Amino acid sequence: MERTTAQRKAIHTVLEEAGRPMSPPEIFEAARSIAPGLGMATVYRTIKRMLDDGVLAAVELPGEAPRYERAGLGHHHHFRCNDCNKVFDLTGCASAFDKCLPKGFALESHEIFLFGRCETCATG
Repeated sequence: MERTTAQRKAIHTVLEEAGRPMSPPEIFEAARSIAPGLGMATVYRTIKRMLDDGVLAAVELPGEAPRYERAGLGHHHHFRCNDCNKVFDLTGCASAFDKCLPKGFALESHEIFLFGRCETCATG
């Protein structure tokens, strides 16, 4: 059994409170303010453990390193800001794809990623 440390607690706190997918460097920066002795290796080990335990889910945008969010959020999509590169969760789904599929096709799943500028970057 792995013991819980202040560093791991900080990582858990950051991911719980973020409300959006985060990259390992984002997690590191945010958690370091809670646990100053935190190292990047601990971030990666904790992410792996949380993935293995089913607590985290990977968010993989095409051509980018994965980001991580709490597992169990249900079906949703993501928006990536082209300026700050932060990724945000989108609620809802425009799921009428069966109407635009070629005849005879059977849809099994889908991923939608929107790109643009977040509120902070758009007004800054």
